[in-house]
Amino acid sequence: MIALVDDVPQCYVDNDWICAQYWHDYRPELIDATVEHIWLTVVSVLAGLLVAVPLGLLARRNPAFENLVVGGTTIVYTIPSLALFSLLLPFTGLTSTTVIVGLALYSLTVLVRNVIAGLSGVPEAVKESARGVGYSDRGLLWRVEIPLALPVIMAGIRVATVSTVALVTVGSIVSYGGLGNLLLLAVGNQFKAQIFAASVLCVALAVVLDLVLVLVQRLLTPWTRRAG
Repeated sequence: MIALVDDVPQCYVDNDWICAQYWHDYRPELIDATVEHIWLTVVSVLAGLLVAVPLGLLARRNPAFENLVVGGTTIVYTIPSLALFSLLLPFTGLTSTTVIVGLALYSLTVLVRNVIAGLSGVPEAVKESARGVGYSDRGLLWRVEIPLALPVIMAGIRVATVSTVALVTVGSIVSYGGLGNLLLLAVGNQFKAQIFAASVLCVALAVVLDLVLVLVQRLLTPWTRRAG
């Protein structure tokens, strides 16, 4: 039936993987899905970071609590994403909150470890010097420890962001999966051009966000460039 229509592009008829016409015809859908994907990724990582920093600060002061936090976040990461989202559904419903909470929990595995590692890596001599010139515990934390731990923390944010870009696609089971929504529909219909386009955009999005975070890290830690 399709082949009888003269104005149907040949790549649609052949169901090609690479179809330039698809990118033109479905541009609004691709843009909307990409924007949703970015939003879910950024909000999820930020939510995870807001939880990871306090947990990391508490874990650094209490070794027993550190083992509990690291072990707990590791266990959460072993739960399959489909199962985790399903467990959240009775509490959050078929909303974007389900995806955000689930992805934030997954990001804790990386973020908490890097917060602890970054803070633990601050030399004792530096902290003693800061106390010697009158820094309070709060001043020491915010003006010495966190700035010096920032490169390690940012490395964790980069890893968490890239992995979250991939995991967002699973949110399509609750209709909040960004580009994953297009992938789910395309796989069911065997629409190769849409599968290819959504996959390429996912990879491109991961690369772009990682480069943005590298730039942010360079802006926040200018002393590392001078040291280099």
